[in-house]
Amino acid sequence: MMIIDMGEGSSRWCTAVAGLGGCLLILLVRSVGEVTYSPWSGAHGYDRYFANGSLFLALVPAITTVLALCLVRRWPYLLLAGGVSGVPLAGHTLVAEPWTAGLHYSLAVAFPLLIVGVLGGVQSLLSRGAPGLGAAVAGLATGAVLFGDALAGENAPTMSRATLVWRVVVLAAGLAGVASAFGRRWRGEDTAGLPDVEARNWRRLRLVGGAGVAMFLISPVSGMLIGRLGSWLGVGSSTFARYPLAAVAIVGAVVLVLGTGLAAVAGKWPLAGAATAAVTQIGASTPLMLAFAALREDGAVRWLGALAGAAIGVAAAASRWRVVAAASLTVSAATALFIMYEAAGGHPEKVVEQHRVVPALVLLVMVCAAATAVIGATAPVLAPRGAIPAVLGPFAGVLTLAGMYTTQVSFVRGRTPVDFTLNPVPHTVIAGYLLLAAAGAIGGLGVAHHMTERWAERKQAELIRREAAAAERDRLARPIHDGVLQVLALVQREGAGLGGSGAQLAALAAEQEAALRNLLNSGGAPTGPASTTDLRAVLTALAGPTIEVSAPVGPVELAAGSVAELTAAVQAALDNVRQHAGAGARAWILLEDEGGAVRVTVRDDGVGFEPRRLDEAARAGRLGVAQSMRGRISDLGGTATIHSRSGDGTEVEFWVPRRRR
Repeated sequence: MMIIDMGEGSSRWCTAVAGLGGCLLILLVRSVGEVTYSPWSGAHGYDRYFANGSLFLALVPAITTVLALCLVRRWPYLLLAGGVSGVPLAGHTLVAEPWTAGLHYSLAVAFPLLIVGVLGGVQSLLSRGAPGLGAAVAGLATGAVLFGDALAGENAPTMSRATLVWRVVVLAAGLAGVASAFGRRWRGEDTAGLPDVEARNWRRLRLVGGAGVAMFLISPVSGMLIGRLGSWLGVGSSTFARYPLAAVAIVGAVVLVLGTGLAAVAGKWPLAGAATAAVTQIGASTPLMLAFAALREDGAVRWLGALAGAAIGVAAAASRWRVVAAASLTVSAATALFIMYEAAGGHPEKVVEQHRVVPALVLLVMVCAAATAVIGATAPVLAPRGAIPAVLGPFAGVLTLAGMYTTQVSFVRGRTPVDFTLNPVPHTVIAGYLLLAAAGAIGGLGVAHHMTERWAERKQAELIRREAAAAERDRLARPIHDGVLQVLALVQREGAGLGGSGAQLAALAAEQEAALRNLLNSGGAPTGPASTTDLRAVLTALAGPTIEVSAPVGPVELAAGSVAELTAAVQAALDNVRQHAGAGARAWILLEDEGGAVRVTVRDDGVGFEPRRLDEAARAGRLGVAQSMRGRISDLGGTATIHSRSGDGTEVEFWVPRRRR
């Protein structure tokens, strides 16, 4: 068998085409059934989705999801398996009665495989530097779910020839798209997205384990166990019989708390991503069901509206401004919902009863666009953590389902809670608030991701700078050691025996040799403006036979640029001591850390000078002191003060704030 190894660009497009094929298969699977809306968990819950009451059938989505997450590195095979499992669904009404139970198993297996497979392809695209394609495919998966729900109303007890034909065409196109992923050299590390093997294994364990446990929370077993919570709280069975939704709400609240805890164990980013996706889906459920109900008799308008909304959401997710676009679309959807509610006089059921096509269509388009864009914008945030398949799949689905259960009792008519899946109208205002919360969530998630990326880039740049500085220091150290240091050592040895100026020259050579060696050994390479340097270490390196340094015990951190300028000013002061203080003059450097500022004092016991000489030198154009000391310190927002009198030595004081004024 010939294996084709294409370029990275072609490989990305093959992955995107495979993801598109998976979305077509999701569309096919979701179009089987009644008009509805449910999360990406692969099951609607223990009390309603599996009407035949089969315990094993209810556990199939959870088991399939866990296995798919374990094999997510082979996501094309998951898509292929999901497509093959969904083949019977293409002609489900043609299946004979004894075999209809197999359709339930086919649906329970196909949907989790396809969802995890498509999200695995999204993870692969984003991990290989294709954010636009990855976000678009993630949004397209959401659009396929919504579009499939809109098409579900086209089903009839006996399938027409046209319906059978389009389902077969969608199935064939989906499988053909998935096959494109097998036309390139397979690399299993594509979906890793994690730099370290040990960290990757631990993160995968937390994600897969947490997602698996979360899926089992919505199984019948957990439902029966959690349902006992009511009796533990002292609520009798007769109360649950009278108010069945109360039991559902209790289960939803417990699952919501436990699911949130499992997402938190997986990490703060998985928690934030799952919560954002869940709030969006919960908020979108009520207006979607309302729009579907209003357009029940207009199948073409319903699926065209869902298609248009999904297309708008995918375009927003593929753009550079996906977070801003997603937040704007979500706010617009909430606004449209509030406007419709007010226009109907607080009775949005009129939209359904009076068959208002235009308001329902606008609402459908806006909500589909918002949900698609939010999921697409969330995916790039999760990609660096390798968490897309687990977070946007089972975690988000379980939290959405639990939230839907909990909101069963958010509206009470008389003493009876109103089931929003049967009557979504009373929950319209709550849905609008949830959509606004979703807009804030995706905006905050985007800002946090942007700040984290910038911090990581700065950290990487700092590491590169340090490595380059170390390499440059090592490169310069060899010729300096072989040349300059040898000459200074020779001058020190020979000059001491010459007497007079030779001895002074030898002392100066000794000071410079010691300072240069300290500089090389301490790594005093140029630093960036955002880094800090220990001023104490730099000034201590200036100590020599005629220079004493007094400094605090601990390091004195200051901006690297400020340290360089302040050190240059101190060295200029020491040069003045050597040139003008007289033979044998000694100098003392005092460093004081004042918290918000540092103070450096350079004092000598030389001959000193009259203060008016500084003004005379400035008028004569000799600006050495002004430029070398006062100018440098002034640029740092500090002050330089010089005190001197003839015969009393000179004292130069530098004060520099830690933050420039």
